[in-house]
Amino acid sequence: MKKIQYIIWVFILITNYTNAQNLKRANHLFETRAYISAAELYLKIEPKTQEILERLGDCYYFNTKMEPASHWYKLLLQSFEKDVNPTYFFKYSQTLKGTNQLKEAELWYTKYLEKKELTRKKVTETNTINENTKNTYPITIQNVTANTIYSDFGVSFFNDKIIFSSTRNEGNSYQWNEQPYLDLFEAILTESGDIITPKPIAGNINTKLHESNAIVTKDGKTMYFTRNSFINNKKQRDKHKVTHLKIYKAQLINNHWTNVTELPFNSNNYSIEHPALNYNETQLYFSSDMPGTIGSFDLFVVEINKNGSYGKPINLGPKINTEQREQFPFISKNNILYFASDGHIGLGGLDVFKSEIINNNFTTPVHLGAPINSNLDDFSFVIDENDEKGYFSSNRSGGKGDDDIYSFTQLKKYYVSGQAKNKNTLEILPGSTVTLLNDQNEIIETKITEKDAAYSFEIKPNNHYKLKGTLKLFNPAEVNFSTDSKGNINKDIFLLLESYEDAEKQIVKENGKTQIKINPIFFDFDKWNIRSDAKIELESIVTIMKKYPNMVIEIGAHTDCRGSNSYNIELSHKRAKSVRAYLISQGIANLRVKSVGYGETQLLNRCSKDWMCNEKEHAINRRCEFVILN
Repeated sequence: MKKIQYIIWVFILITNYTNAQNLKRANHLFETRAYISAAELYLKIEPKTQEILERLGDCYYFNTKMEPASHWYKLLLQSFEKDVNPTYFFKYSQTLKGTNQLKEAELWYTKYLEKKELTRKKVTETNTINENTKNTYPITIQNVTANTIYSDFGVSFFNDKIIFSSTRNEGNSYQWNEQPYLDLFEAILTESGDIITPKPIAGNINTKLHESNAIVTKDGKTMYFTRNSFINNKKQRDKHKVTHLKIYKAQLINNHWTNVTELPFNSNNYSIEHPALNYNETQLYFSSDMPGTIGSFDLFVVEINKNGSYGKPINLGPKINTEQREQFPFISKNNILYFASDGHIGLGGLDVFKSEIINNNFTTPVHLGAPINSNLDDFSFVIDENDEKGYFSSNRSGGKGDDDIYSFTQLKKYYVSGQAKNKNTLEILPGSTVTLLNDQNEIIETKITEKDAAYSFEIKPNNHYKLKGTLKLFNPAEVNFSTDSKGNINKDIFLLLESYEDAEKQIVKENGKTQIKINPIFFDFDKWNIRSDAKIELESIVTIMKKYPNMVIEIGAHTDCRGSNSYNIELSHKRAKSVRAYLISQGIANLRVKSVGYGETQLLNRCSKDWMCNEKEHAINRRCEFVILN
């Protein structure tokens, strides 16, 4: 019995010693960012403490292995939810997004915000990101030919070529993910936007450590790129034996990159990475975890002085930076900052966002939506706004390797836009009906303008169109135009409507109605047939209606007060119908003429009794009105 107890005691001692040694070794590997090897040791250690569960999850999380990371974070939070740092709530929500468990991801993201006492952003459901962040234009994406089973990412434009980062070279493995170290490659850019025939970049840029994310000046002579701290063929490490990243500068001499120097604001104690130039090349943007950052990595900008020196790095602030990661900046020709973040609400992992730079201020970041973004990491976005084409990198499912480069094309939409205005006063005309028609005179779309009288219609290249504007009491306006192969319109579009009052002297506003005003027409006593003298006056109505073929009128016949109400209604109705019949006989479409008999219901003066007025005053009420209805 004692012998058995002794054996058990020895076994426990050996197990504890082995666990202690494994833990010591695993922690060392973790702190030096050898996450794959560290995970193998943490898996062997029992029991799984809070620290081991945290680090196991992190080992997989930092390598974007979302399923095992989610498994270990779940066990961590099941046992130690009250004790863990809120960051693990965030990380767990990201792994759930990465495995398409969106409702559960939303729950844990909300817990993270509550734990951090942060204000919940307007988007309340993770899966609403797709609806609220659709791209303005449809986008097609393509996995490029140059991708391998390794990690390929970080495209930049270099004259008519492309520079990108890859781990495809054989050599020493990087402990973080056990892939070869990154090198910079240049490749041919085809007319379709594909990337082919890559080769290592010429010169003394690539070393046995990491090189990535290069940006070249427009003249093609200067390159900024990211590299591990590596001086005189030796690694430079911090007190934790971590070799950080720095930004270096190189010059192109005889088609070889040389004269490599590091920038003065680098440090051995933190990383500065992912350089990006503004279009005028007066500012350098980058990502860093230097002291004072809002999150784990923030975006910064530094001025490039005319003498080649640099200003002091400035944090882009809380509108751009969050408590998580902001990396991979790019500044477009149109002064738009594109960057990757997992702190702004997205679909999962790093997502691409954009923010306009206006007078050195940034607009609220906008998520680019799918298909640029996915539930895993999407980053290193660049765009040529002239061609609406660009590239981004992603480790989404369905790729060739770890990280892949994707080309994209924005299928640009074209629009005809403007305002409906009064032809004579140029005042805007809210409430106008504006219609776009094709060359077959078929209606494509109709809109009613709002307070600003503005309209906008999508159009296509190489087409012929008609734009038509209508408004009550205005003569309709029409503009014919065409588009070329690039969607450009062949003329300036002015949709100017002229009111009937301005266009015709005989059209006036009287008694609250817009009317075609003619001399009075007369009927024989108790008759309704059209007399010859009335026909002369009605010719003016015919002429105007033929001039404006869309005009619709109402013939309103009125009597004075003499006679019974019923008699006067019937008589006026017959007279109005008689005038209508005459206009139709002269070629006016019957749908354009409405007749109404009002009798004595709309007197223009006080003559409501026979004795109250003389004949001249009664005559004022015996009239025909030609009221324009449209």
